[in-house]
Amino acid sequence: MAARKGGVLTVSELSPWPSGTDPAAHLCDEEQRLVTLASYAPSELFGDAELARLARFAAHLCDTPSATVTLVEAERQIFLASEGVTVSETPRSTSFCAHAMQKGELLIVPDATQDPRFAEFRLVTGEEHLRFYAGAPLISAEGAPLGALCVFDIVARPEGLTPVQREGLSVLAEAVKRRLLAHRQAGEATDAIRVSAQRLQSMIDSVPDIAWSAGPGARFDYVNARWRERTGLAAPRHIEDWRAVIHPDEFERTRPKFVDAIQQAKPFEDEWRMRQGDGSYRWVLSRAVPSTDDPETARWFGTLTDIDDATRLSKERELLAGELAHRIKNIFSVVMGLIALHARGDETHAVFAEALTDTIRALSRAQDFTLQINRIEEKDLKGLLDALMEPYGAPGANAVKISGDRVSFGARAATPLALVFHEMATNAAKYGALSEAEGTVDIRVSREVESATITWQETGGPTTQPPQSEGFGSRLMRMAIENQLGGAIESSWQATGLRAVITLPLGRLSD
Repeated sequence: MAARKGGVLTVSELSPWPSGTDPAAHLCDEEQRLVTLASYAPSELFGDAELARLARFAAHLCDTPSATVTLVEAERQIFLASEGVTVSETPRSTSFCAHAMQKGELLIVPDATQDPRFAEFRLVTGEEHLRFYAGAPLISAEGAPLGALCVFDIVARPEGLTPVQREGLSVLAEAVKRRLLAHRQAGEATDAIRVSAQRLQSMIDSVPDIAWSAGPGARFDYVNARWRERTGLAAPRHIEDWRAVIHPDEFERTRPKFVDAIQQAKPFEDEWRMRQGDGSYRWVLSRAVPSTDDPETARWFGTLTDIDDATRLSKERELLAGELAHRIKNIFSVVMGLIALHARGDETHAVFAEALTDTIRALSRAQDFTLQINRIEEKDLKGLLDALMEPYGAPGANAVKISGDRVSFGARAATPLALVFHEMATNAAKYGALSEAEGTVDIRVSREVESATITWQETGGPTTQPPQSEGFGSRLMRMAIENQLGGAIESSWQATGLRAVITLPLGRLSD
Protein backbone atom coordinates (compact mmCIF):
# COMPACT_ATOMS: atom_id res chain seq x y z
CA MET A 1 0.00 0.00 0.00
CA ALA A 2 1.16 3.52 -0.71
CA ALA A 3 2.33 5.57 2.23
CA ARG A 4 2.71 9.34 2.19
CA LYS A 5 4.39 11.80 4.50
CA GLY A 6 2.96 15.28 4.14
CA GLY A 7 1.89 14.52 0.55
CA VAL A 8 5.40 13.40 -0.50
CA LEU A 9 6.00 9.94 -1.87
CA THR A 10 7.89 7.61 0.47
CA VAL A 11 10.54 5.26 -0.88
CA SER A 12 8.24 2.25 -0.46
CA GLU A 13 6.09 3.66 -3.29
CA LEU A 14 8.92 4.19 -5.76
CA SER A 15 10.30 2.04 -8.55
CA PRO A 16 13.82 2.31 -10.03
CA TRP A 17 14.39 5.36 -12.22
CA PRO A 18 13.65 4.49 -15.87
CA SER A 19 16.69 3.50 -17.93
CA GLY A 20 17.77 6.08 -20.51
CA THR A 21 16.09 8.98 -18.66
CA ASP A 22 18.15 11.97 -17.50
CA PRO A 23 18.13 12.75 -13.77
CA ALA A 24 15.45 15.09 -12.40
CA ALA A 25 16.73 18.65 -12.72
CA HIS A 26 15.74 19.76 -9.21
CA LEU A 27 17.57 16.79 -7.68
CA CYS A 28 20.82 17.61 -9.46
CA ASP A 29 21.25 20.38 -6.88
CA GLU A 30 24.18 19.14 -4.82
CA GLU A 31 22.54 19.65 -1.44
CA GLN A 32 19.40 17.77 -2.51
CA ARG A 33 21.46 15.08 -4.21
CA LEU A 34 23.56 14.39 -1.11
CA VAL A 35 20.42 14.15 1.08
CA THR A 36 19.03 11.51 -1.27
CA LEU A 37 22.37 9.68 -1.40
CA ALA A 38 22.50 9.54 2.41
CA SER A 39 19.06 7.89 2.48
CA TYR A 40 20.63 4.82 0.85
CA ALA A 41 23.01 4.36 3.82
CA PRO A 42 25.85 3.45 1.41
CA SER A 43 28.35 2.58 4.14
CA GLU A 44 26.19 -0.46 4.99
CA LEU A 45 26.66 -1.82 1.45
CA PHE A 46 30.45 -2.07 1.33
CA GLY A 47 31.36 -5.54 0.19
CA ASP A 48 27.75 -6.46 -0.63
CA ALA A 49 27.85 -9.91 -2.26
CA GLU A 50 25.17 -9.17 -4.86
CA LEU A 51 26.83 -5.93 -5.98
CA ALA A 52 30.18 -7.75 -6.12
CA ARG A 53 28.74 -10.33 -8.51
CA LEU A 54 27.28 -7.61 -10.71
CA ALA A 55 30.62 -5.74 -10.86
CA ARG A 56 32.50 -8.94 -11.67
CA PHE A 57 30.08 -9.87 -14.43
CA ALA A 58 30.25 -6.34 -15.87
CA ALA A 59 34.03 -6.69 -16.20
CA HIS A 60 33.70 -10.09 -17.85
CA LEU A 61 30.96 -8.91 -20.20
CA CYS A 62 32.91 -5.88 -21.37
CA ASP A 63 36.26 -7.72 -21.38
CA THR A 64 37.91 -5.22 -19.05
CA PRO A 65 40.22 -5.89 -16.14
CA SER A 66 38.32 -3.58 -13.80
CA ALA A 67 34.76 -2.64 -12.82
CA THR A 68 33.22 -0.80 -9.87
CA VAL A 69 29.85 0.09 -8.37
CA THR A 70 30.58 3.72 -7.56
CA LEU A 71 28.67 6.29 -5.51
CA VAL A 72 29.79 9.90 -5.64
CA GLU A 73 29.87 11.80 -2.37
CA ALA A 74 30.74 15.47 -1.78
CA GLU A 75 34.53 15.06 -1.74
CA ARG A 76 35.16 11.49 -2.84
CA GLN A 77 33.80 8.58 -4.82
CA ILE A 78 33.39 5.27 -3.00
CA PHE A 79 33.44 1.76 -4.48
CA LEU A 80 30.74 -0.37 -2.88
CA ALA A 81 31.92 -3.35 -4.90
CA SER A 82 34.70 -3.78 -7.43
CA GLU A 83 36.63 -6.13 -9.69
CA GLY A 84 40.37 -5.60 -10.25
CA VAL A 85 40.54 -2.57 -7.94
CA THR A 86 42.41 -2.56 -4.62
CA VAL A 87 41.24 0.80 -3.20
CA SER A 88 37.81 1.62 -1.75
CA GLU A 89 37.70 5.31 -2.72
CA THR A 90 39.35 8.06 -4.75
CA PRO A 91 38.95 11.86 -4.77
CA ARG A 92 35.88 13.18 -6.53
CA SER A 93 38.08 15.59 -8.44
CA THR A 94 39.31 12.72 -10.63
CA SER A 95 35.94 10.92 -10.87
CA PHE A 96 34.73 9.81 -14.29
CA CYS A 97 31.53 8.55 -12.62
CA ALA A 98 30.68 12.07 -11.41
CA HIS A 99 30.29 12.92 -15.11
CA ALA A 100 28.55 9.66 -16.06
CA MET A 101 25.78 10.12 -13.51
CA GLN A 102 24.66 13.45 -14.99
CA LYS A 103 22.97 11.84 -18.02
CA GLY A 104 20.56 8.98 -18.52
CA GLU A 105 22.70 7.21 -21.12
CA LEU A 106 26.05 5.45 -21.03
CA LEU A 107 29.17 7.58 -20.89
CA ILE A 108 31.88 5.99 -23.07
CA VAL A 109 35.40 7.39 -23.19
CA PRO A 110 37.45 5.45 -25.82
CA ASP A 111 40.75 7.21 -24.95
CA ALA A 112 40.91 9.48 -21.91
CA THR A 113 44.11 11.13 -23.12
CA GLN A 114 42.20 12.50 -26.06
CA ASP A 115 39.19 13.76 -24.05
CA PRO A 116 39.70 17.30 -22.71
CA ARG A 117 37.37 16.56 -19.76
CA PHE A 118 39.65 13.85 -18.41
CA ALA A 119 43.08 14.20 -20.03
CA GLU A 120 44.59 15.95 -17.01
CA PHE A 121 43.05 13.62 -14.37
CA ARG A 122 45.63 11.99 -12.10
CA LEU A 123 44.07 8.61 -12.90
CA VAL A 124 45.03 9.27 -16.54
CA THR A 125 48.43 10.93 -16.12
CA GLY A 126 49.53 8.91 -13.10
CA GLU A 127 50.59 5.33 -12.63
CA GLU A 128 46.97 4.10 -12.86
CA HIS A 129 47.28 4.83 -16.59
CA LEU A 130 43.50 4.80 -17.15
CA ARG A 131 42.60 5.01 -20.84
CA PHE A 132 39.21 3.43 -21.54
CA TYR A 133 36.07 4.09 -19.45
CA ALA A 134 32.40 3.14 -19.85
CA GLY A 135 29.85 4.02 -17.16
CA ALA A 136 26.10 3.38 -16.83
CA PRO A 137 24.49 6.04 -14.60
CA LEU A 138 22.99 5.08 -11.25
CA ILE A 139 20.05 7.37 -10.59
CA SER A 140 17.90 7.23 -7.46
CA ALA A 141 14.25 6.24 -7.54
CA GLU A 142 13.32 9.93 -7.30
CA GLY A 143 15.73 10.94 -10.06
CA ALA A 144 18.81 12.09 -8.13
CA PRO A 145 22.25 11.22 -9.66
CA LEU A 146 24.14 8.86 -7.32
CA GLY A 147 27.08 7.40 -9.27
CA ALA A 148 27.67 4.76 -11.92
CA LEU A 149 28.36 1.12 -12.69
CA CYS A 150 31.56 1.41 -14.68
CA VAL A 151 34.20 -0.67 -16.44
CA PHE A 152 37.65 0.61 -17.38
CA ASP A 153 40.97 -0.46 -18.88
CA ILE A 154 44.56 0.77 -19.20
CA VAL A 155 44.33 0.25 -22.96
CA ALA A 156 42.43 2.66 -25.19
CA ARG A 157 39.49 1.29 -27.19
CA PRO A 158 38.71 3.39 -30.21
CA GLU A 159 35.80 1.09 -31.00
CA GLY A 160 34.28 1.43 -27.49
CA LEU A 161 31.77 -1.29 -26.60
CA THR A 162 29.84 -3.62 -28.84
CA PRO A 163 26.04 -3.25 -28.94
CA VAL A 164 25.65 -6.34 -26.77
CA GLN A 165 28.11 -4.98 -24.22
CA ARG A 166 26.34 -1.60 -24.15
CA GLU A 167 22.97 -3.23 -23.58
CA GLY A 168 24.39 -5.65 -21.05
CA LEU A 169 26.05 -2.87 -19.04
CA SER A 170 22.75 -0.97 -18.94
CA VAL A 171 20.88 -4.08 -17.81
CA LEU A 172 23.43 -4.68 -15.05
CA ALA A 173 23.09 -1.06 -13.96
CA GLU A 174 19.33 -1.60 -13.61
CA ALA A 175 20.07 -4.57 -11.37
CA VAL A 176 22.40 -2.42 -9.29
CA LYS A 177 19.69 0.23 -8.92
CA ARG A 178 17.17 -2.38 -7.78
CA ARG A 179 19.63 -3.69 -5.19
CA LEU A 180 20.30 -0.19 -3.90
CA LEU A 181 16.56 0.57 -3.75
CA ALA A 182 15.80 -2.70 -1.97
CA HIS A 183 18.42 -1.89 0.65
CA ARG A 184 16.97 1.58 1.10
CA GLN A 185 13.42 0.22 1.42
CA ALA A 186 14.56 -2.36 3.94
CA GLY A 187 16.25 0.37 5.95
CA GLU A 188 13.11 2.49 5.87
CA ALA A 189 11.02 -0.48 6.99
CA THR A 190 13.47 -1.23 9.80
CA ASP A 191 13.38 2.40 10.91
CA ALA A 192 9.58 2.38 10.85
CA ILE A 193 9.49 -0.80 12.93
CA ARG A 194 12.00 0.64 15.39
CA VAL A 195 10.00 3.86 15.77
CA SER A 196 6.79 1.89 16.18
CA ALA A 197 8.41 -0.36 18.77
CA GLN A 198 9.74 2.67 20.65
CA ARG A 199 6.29 4.26 20.66
CA LEU A 200 4.68 1.03 21.83
CA GLN A 201 7.30 0.63 24.54
CA SER A 202 6.77 4.22 25.65
CA MET A 203 3.02 3.70 25.72
CA ILE A 204 3.23 0.45 27.69
CA ASP A 205 5.65 1.99 30.19
CA SER A 206 3.35 5.03 30.59
CA VAL A 207 0.13 3.21 31.43
CA PRO A 208 -0.67 3.09 35.16
CA ASP A 209 -1.05 -0.70 35.16
CA ILE A 210 1.74 -3.24 35.34
CA ALA A 211 1.83 -5.13 32.03
CA TRP A 212 3.60 -8.41 31.40
CA SER A 213 3.94 -11.17 28.84
CA ALA A 214 4.97 -14.80 29.02
CA GLY A 215 5.82 -17.56 26.61
CA PRO A 216 4.24 -21.01 26.55
CA GLY A 217 4.28 -22.66 29.93
CA ALA A 218 4.26 -19.32 31.80
CA ARG A 219 7.88 -18.44 31.12
CA PHE A 220 7.73 -14.74 31.85
CA ASP A 221 9.76 -12.69 29.39
CA TYR A 222 8.62 -9.07 29.81
CA VAL A 223 7.28 -6.61 32.37
CA ASN A 224 6.89 -2.89 31.79
CA ALA A 225 8.62 -0.16 33.77
CA ARG A 226 5.79 0.00 36.33
CA TRP A 227 6.88 -3.33 37.81
CA ARG A 228 10.20 -2.05 39.12
CA GLU A 229 8.62 1.27 40.15
CA ARG A 230 6.04 -0.52 42.28
CA THR A 231 8.00 -3.50 43.60
CA GLY A 232 11.65 -2.49 43.33
CA LEU A 233 12.38 -6.05 42.17
CA ALA A 234 13.80 -7.60 39.02
CA ALA A 235 11.38 -9.00 36.48
CA PRO A 236 9.90 -12.42 37.36
CA ARG A 237 10.87 -15.39 35.20
CA HIS A 238 8.84 -18.21 36.74
CA ILE A 239 5.59 -18.54 38.68
CA GLU A 240 7.48 -19.05 41.94
CA ASP A 241 9.15 -15.65 41.48
CA TRP A 242 5.74 -14.09 42.16
CA ARG A 243 5.82 -15.40 45.71
CA ALA A 244 7.95 -12.36 46.59
CA VAL A 245 5.17 -9.92 45.68
CA ILE A 246 1.89 -11.74 46.39
CA HIS A 247 0.69 -11.67 50.01
CA PRO A 248 1.30 -15.06 51.67
CA ASP A 249 -2.40 -15.38 52.52
CA GLU A 250 -3.29 -15.19 48.80
CA PHE A 251 -0.37 -16.82 46.97
CA GLU A 252 -1.34 -20.44 47.68
CA ARG A 253 -4.92 -19.62 46.70
CA THR A 254 -4.24 -17.81 43.46
CA ARG A 255 -1.35 -19.97 42.21
CA PRO A 256 -3.51 -23.07 41.46
CA LYS A 257 -6.05 -20.88 39.65
CA PHE A 258 -3.35 -19.45 37.42
CA VAL A 259 -1.76 -22.86 36.78
CA ASP A 260 -5.17 -24.20 35.81
CA ALA A 261 -5.66 -21.30 33.39
CA ILE A 262 -2.25 -22.03 31.85
CA GLN A 263 -2.99 -25.72 31.46
CA GLN A 264 -6.35 -25.06 29.81
CA ALA A 265 -5.39 -21.89 27.91
CA LYS A 266 -8.34 -19.98 29.35
CA PRO A 267 -8.52 -16.37 30.65
CA PHE A 268 -7.48 -15.77 34.24
CA GLU A 269 -8.75 -13.20 36.74
CA ASP A 270 -8.19 -12.83 40.48
CA GLU A 271 -7.67 -10.24 43.20
CA TRP A 272 -4.83 -10.29 45.69
CA ARG A 273 -2.59 -8.01 47.73
CA MET A 274 0.68 -7.02 46.09
CA ARG A 275 3.79 -6.14 48.05
CA GLN A 276 5.13 -2.67 47.27
CA GLY A 277 8.74 -1.56 47.31
CA ASP A 278 8.28 -0.01 50.77
CA GLY A 279 6.94 -3.26 52.22
CA SER A 280 3.27 -2.27 52.27
CA TYR A 281 0.56 -4.17 50.41
CA ARG A 282 -2.07 -2.93 47.98
CA TRP A 283 -4.96 -4.80 46.39
CA VAL A 284 -4.63 -5.45 42.65
CA LEU A 285 -6.83 -7.00 39.99
CA SER A 286 -4.76 -9.59 38.12
CA ARG A 287 -5.88 -10.50 34.60
CA ALA A 288 -4.30 -12.61 31.87
CA VAL A 289 -5.41 -13.86 28.46
CA PRO A 290 -3.84 -16.48 26.17
CA SER A 291 -3.01 -15.73 22.53
CA THR A 292 -4.52 -19.06 21.41
CA ASP A 293 -6.56 -21.90 22.88
CA ASP A 294 -3.65 -24.31 22.58
CA PRO A 295 -1.85 -24.68 25.94
CA GLU A 296 1.32 -25.87 24.19
CA THR A 297 1.78 -22.76 22.05
CA ALA A 298 -0.21 -20.01 23.78
CA ARG A 299 1.61 -16.85 24.76
CA TRP A 300 0.20 -14.93 27.71
CA PHE A 301 -0.47 -11.22 28.17
CA GLY A 302 -1.49 -9.84 31.52
CA THR A 303 -2.04 -6.72 33.60
CA LEU A 304 -2.03 -5.82 37.29
CA THR A 305 -4.47 -3.01 38.03
CA ASP A 306 -4.34 -1.21 41.37
CA ILE A 307 -7.81 -1.46 42.99
CA ASP A 308 -6.71 -0.81 46.56
CA ASP A 309 -8.64 2.45 47.03
CA ALA A 310 -11.81 0.99 45.53
CA THR A 311 -11.48 -2.21 47.57
CA ARG A 312 -11.00 -0.34 50.83
CA LEU A 313 -13.92 1.97 50.02
CA SER A 314 -16.07 -1.05 49.23
CA LYS A 315 -15.22 -2.65 52.57
CA GLU A 316 -16.03 0.60 54.38
CA ARG A 317 -19.36 0.80 52.58
CA GLU A 318 -20.03 -2.83 53.45
CA LEU A 319 -19.49 -2.10 57.13
CA LEU A 320 -21.71 0.99 56.90
CA ALA A 321 -24.40 -0.94 55.05
CA GLY A 322 -24.34 -3.68 57.66
CA GLU A 323 -24.78 -1.17 60.44
CA LEU A 324 -27.57 0.58 58.53
CA ALA A 325 -29.32 -2.73 57.85
CA HIS A 326 -29.09 -3.62 61.53
CA ARG A 327 -30.66 -0.32 62.57
CA ILE A 328 -33.43 -0.59 59.98
CA LYS A 329 -34.16 -4.16 61.08
CA ASN A 330 -34.51 -2.86 64.65
CA ILE A 331 -36.95 -0.22 63.43
CA PHE A 332 -39.01 -2.88 61.66
CA SER A 333 -38.98 -4.97 64.85
CA VAL A 334 -40.17 -2.00 66.92
CA VAL A 335 -43.00 -1.28 64.46
CA MET A 336 -44.12 -4.94 64.46
CA GLY A 337 -43.98 -4.93 68.25
CA LEU A 338 -46.16 -1.81 68.44
CA ILE A 339 -48.67 -3.35 66.03
CA ALA A 340 -48.83 -6.51 68.11
CA LEU A 341 -49.17 -4.46 71.31
CA HIS A 342 -52.09 -2.40 70.00
CA ALA A 343 -53.87 -5.46 68.54
CA ARG A 344 -53.53 -7.54 71.70
CA GLY A 345 -56.91 -8.64 73.03
CA ASP A 346 -58.83 -7.26 70.06
CA GLU A 347 -59.78 -10.03 67.65
CA THR A 348 -61.08 -7.51 65.13
CA HIS A 349 -57.69 -5.84 64.86
CA ALA A 350 -55.70 -9.05 65.21
CA VAL A 351 -56.36 -10.21 61.63
CA PHE A 352 -55.37 -6.83 60.21
CA ALA A 353 -52.35 -6.67 62.51
CA GLU A 354 -51.18 -10.11 61.37
CA ALA A 355 -51.44 -9.14 57.68
CA LEU A 356 -49.67 -5.85 58.31
CA THR A 357 -46.92 -7.59 60.27
CA ASP A 358 -46.37 -10.08 57.44
CA THR A 359 -46.07 -7.20 54.98
CA ILE A 360 -43.50 -5.45 57.15
CA ARG A 361 -41.52 -8.70 57.40
CA ALA A 362 -41.48 -8.88 53.58
CA LEU A 363 -40.24 -5.30 53.41
CA SER A 364 -37.56 -6.18 55.98
CA ARG A 365 -36.35 -9.10 53.85
CA ALA A 366 -36.25 -6.89 50.76
CA GLN A 367 -34.32 -4.26 52.67
CA ASP A 368 -31.80 -6.87 53.86
CA PHE A 369 -31.23 -7.94 50.28
CA THR A 370 -30.79 -4.47 48.74
CA LEU A 371 -28.54 -3.12 51.50
CA GLN A 372 -25.84 -5.77 50.95
CA ILE A 373 -23.39 -3.43 49.20
CA ASN A 374 -20.78 -6.18 48.85
CA ARG A 375 -23.27 -8.05 46.63
CA ILE A 376 -24.14 -5.08 44.46
CA GLU A 377 -23.29 -7.08 41.32
CA GLU A 378 -25.82 -9.70 42.47
CA LYS A 379 -28.80 -7.30 42.68
CA ASP A 380 -30.73 -9.59 40.43
CA LEU A 381 -34.51 -9.87 40.46
CA LYS A 382 -34.27 -13.63 40.94
CA GLY A 383 -32.13 -13.05 44.03
CA LEU A 384 -34.76 -10.74 45.50
CA LEU A 385 -37.49 -13.27 44.77
CA ASP A 386 -35.40 -15.96 46.52
CA ALA A 387 -35.24 -13.76 49.63
CA LEU A 388 -38.94 -12.90 49.57
CA MET A 389 -40.17 -16.43 48.87
CA GLU A 390 -37.82 -18.17 51.34
CA PRO A 391 -40.58 -18.59 53.99
CA TYR A 392 -42.71 -20.42 51.39
CA GLY A 393 -40.19 -23.03 50.37
CA ALA A 394 -37.44 -21.45 48.25
CA PRO A 395 -34.61 -22.08 48.08
CA GLY A 396 -33.97 -25.75 48.88
CA ALA A 397 -37.52 -27.01 48.33
CA ASN A 398 -39.86 -27.62 45.42
CA ALA A 399 -42.87 -25.62 46.53
CA VAL A 400 -41.61 -22.46 44.82
CA LYS A 401 -39.45 -22.58 41.71
CA ILE A 402 -37.71 -19.46 40.41
CA SER A 403 -35.94 -19.44 37.03
CA GLY A 404 -35.19 -17.33 33.96
CA ASP A 405 -33.02 -14.43 32.88
CA ARG A 406 -30.92 -12.05 34.91
CA VAL A 407 -32.64 -8.69 35.42
CA SER A 408 -31.00 -6.01 37.55
CA PHE A 409 -33.02 -3.58 39.66
CA GLY A 410 -32.36 -0.42 41.64
CA ALA A 411 -32.93 0.33 45.31
CA ARG A 412 -36.12 2.32 44.62
CA ALA A 413 -37.76 -0.66 42.92
CA ALA A 414 -37.09 -3.02 45.83
CA THR A 415 -39.95 -1.83 48.06
CA PRO A 416 -42.81 -2.02 45.50
CA LEU A 417 -41.46 -5.36 44.27
CA ALA A 418 -41.46 -6.66 47.85
CA LEU A 419 -45.06 -5.51 48.36
CA VAL A 420 -46.26 -7.12 45.14
CA PHE A 421 -44.71 -10.55 45.65
CA HIS A 422 -45.46 -10.64 49.34
CA GLU A 423 -49.13 -10.10 48.53
CA MET A 424 -49.09 -12.76 45.84
CA ALA A 425 -47.29 -15.26 48.09
CA THR A 426 -49.67 -14.57 50.97
CA ASN A 427 -52.72 -15.12 48.78
CA ALA A 428 -51.18 -18.33 47.40
CA ALA A 429 -50.56 -19.57 50.95
CA LYS A 430 -54.10 -18.72 52.11
CA TYR A 431 -56.26 -19.44 49.10
CA GLY A 432 -54.07 -20.77 46.26
CA ALA A 433 -51.53 -23.43 45.43
CA LEU A 434 -49.43 -23.05 48.57
CA SER A 435 -52.45 -23.82 50.73
CA GLU A 436 -52.23 -27.44 49.58
CA ALA A 437 -49.39 -29.87 50.39
CA GLU A 438 -48.83 -30.73 46.74
CA GLY A 439 -49.25 -27.21 45.39
CA THR A 440 -46.42 -25.35 43.67
CA VAL A 441 -45.66 -21.90 42.33
CA ASP A 442 -43.48 -21.48 39.25
CA ILE A 443 -41.98 -18.00 38.82
CA ARG A 444 -40.14 -17.29 35.58
CA VAL A 445 -38.28 -14.06 34.73
CA SER A 446 -37.84 -13.13 31.03
CA ARG A 447 -35.82 -10.18 29.82
CA GLU A 448 -36.76 -8.40 26.60
CA VAL A 449 -35.14 -5.42 24.87
CA GLU A 450 -36.91 -2.76 26.95
CA SER A 451 -38.90 -4.70 29.52
CA ALA A 452 -38.95 -7.65 31.88
CA THR A 453 -41.79 -10.13 32.20
CA ILE A 454 -42.47 -12.10 35.39
CA THR A 455 -44.84 -15.04 34.96
CA TRP A 456 -46.45 -16.41 38.14
CA GLN A 457 -48.04 -19.84 37.63
CA GLU A 458 -49.77 -21.76 40.42
CA THR A 459 -50.59 -25.48 40.11
CA GLY A 460 -51.89 -28.21 42.42
CA GLY A 461 -54.04 -25.97 44.56
CA PRO A 462 -57.82 -25.60 44.89
CA THR A 463 -59.93 -24.48 41.96
CA THR A 464 -59.56 -20.74 41.56
CA GLN A 465 -62.19 -18.15 40.81
CA PRO A 466 -61.84 -14.43 40.14
CA PRO A 467 -62.62 -12.29 43.20
CA GLN A 468 -66.01 -10.60 43.44
CA SER A 469 -64.36 -7.28 44.31
CA GLU A 470 -60.87 -5.81 44.59
CA GLY A 471 -59.57 -5.96 48.12
CA PHE A 472 -57.05 -3.72 49.83
CA GLY A 473 -54.15 -6.06 49.05
CA SER A 474 -55.05 -6.25 45.37
CA ARG A 475 -55.37 -2.46 45.13
CA LEU A 476 -52.00 -2.05 46.86
CA MET A 477 -50.37 -4.52 44.47
CA ARG A 478 -51.89 -2.86 41.37
CA MET A 479 -50.83 0.61 42.53
CA ALA A 480 -47.27 -0.61 43.14
CA ILE A 481 -47.07 -2.19 39.68
CA GLU A 482 -48.73 0.58 37.69
CA ASN A 483 -47.82 3.75 39.58
CA GLN A 484 -44.47 3.02 41.17
CA LEU A 485 -43.01 0.60 38.61
CA GLY A 486 -44.82 1.85 35.49
CA GLY A 487 -45.87 -1.69 34.53
CA ALA A 488 -48.98 -3.79 34.06
CA ILE A 489 -50.43 -7.07 35.37
CA GLU A 490 -52.77 -9.53 33.68
CA SER A 491 -54.35 -12.26 35.82
CA SER A 492 -56.27 -15.33 34.74
CA TRP A 493 -57.92 -17.80 37.12
CA GLN A 494 -57.47 -21.17 35.47
CA ALA A 495 -58.62 -24.58 36.61
CA THR A 496 -55.00 -25.48 37.37
CA GLY A 497 -54.42 -22.33 39.39
CA LEU A 498 -53.77 -18.60 39.13
CA ARG A 499 -51.62 -17.36 36.27
CA ALA A 500 -50.35 -13.76 36.45
CA VAL A 501 -48.13 -12.00 33.93
CA ILE A 502 -46.39 -8.85 35.17
CA THR A 503 -44.63 -6.62 32.63
CA LEU A 504 -42.19 -4.00 33.94
CA PRO A 505 -40.11 -1.46 31.94
CA LEU A 506 -36.37 -1.92 32.51
CA GLY A 507 -35.88 1.84 32.85
CA ARG A 508 -38.13 2.00 35.91
CA LEU A 509 -36.63 -1.13 37.43
CA SER A 510 -33.13 0.32 37.30
CA ASP A 511 -34.08 3.54 39.13
